Amino acid sequence: MSFLENTRKPSGLGGRLMVSMMNLGHRPLADWGFQFLDVPADGAVLDCGCGGGANIARLLERCPGGTVKGVDYSAVSVAKSRAVNQKAIREGRCAVLQGSVADLIFAAGQFDAVTAFETVYFWPDLPQSFREVARVLKSGGVFLICNECGGDDPKDEKWPEKINGMTIYKDTELKALLEQTGFHGVQIHKNDKGWLCVTARK
Repeated sequence: MSFLENTRKPSGLGGRLMVSMMNLGHRPLADWGFQFLDVPADGAVLDCGCGGGANIARLLERCPGGTVKGVDYSAVSVAKSRAVNQKAIREGRCAVLQGSVADLIFAAGQFDAVTAFETVYFWPDLPQSFREVARVLKSGGVFLICNECGGDDPKDEKWPEKINGMTIYKDTELKALLEQTGFHGVQIHKNDKGWLCVTARK
């Protein structure tokens, strides 16, 4: 397995290195994307494909009276996220679980917001995963997707060639899939770097 394959599902030593790199490297994207997320201070948030847990930590700061949960199908990612957020876990404000977004291990109508940073590229069944996100969201809850590769730059094409199982989605594709799976009020945000942020309501 090439080192870049660890972007999809981190494993082993290379995976541990990758999740640490992600925590640093994805911060500018998260800084940009978080401006489009409005979540109550006592809200309940789920971070799907939580990687190294840096965004869980930032969501905990945004919801000082709330809870944040994370889910990832990589054992390496789960371990790193738990280590980064161990204080909040001890306090009962955070939990990080291993599992698939296509079959979320949470009760229906549980979250005010669900976030997905740099991860929907790798979800094997996007419609089913979006239906699961809708299921666990409260009525009126928001789903935020944030990707560095928005599909408008021809240079984006190189990444699926290097990383098996990666698909880059354009804003129109994500909007159509979200609406087909029960979301509404889809908003598209882009910047001059080619980054894409999509928000939708249940």
